[in-house]
Formats: sequence, structure tokens, C-alpha cells
Amino acid sequence: MSLKAVHLIFVTLLAALSFGCAAWAFQAGSGWWGATAIAAGMLVIAYGIYFLRKLRKISYL
Repeated sequence: MSLKAVHLIFVTLLAALSFGCAAWAFQAGSGWWGATAIAAGMLVIAYGIYFLRKLRKISYL
């Protein structure tokens, strides 16, 4: 498995975890932590896009 595939898996899992924590924080009544988790999720997605563009010519295998 290549570095590109591992990054794609981890970025996807980290974004899902971040948005899940945001939903949990908003449900618990903590708007500050929810907003922070949403911001972290968006940063992870931005990093994933940057990484995929950087390694555009490398295969997933």
C-alpha cells in the first residue's frame, strides 16, 4: 500500500472523527468545542486536497 493510499485512508477517518466529535459537542451543549472540531475537520480536508494535488502523478498502489 502506498503512502498516498495510507494518507487518503487516514485523512478520511480523521475528517469523519472530527465531524463526529463536533456533532457530539453540539449535542452536549458545548458550542466552542463543536466549532473547533468543525474547523479541524475542514483543515484536515484542505490538507487532504493539498496532498492529493501534490502527489497527482503517483499511483494508489
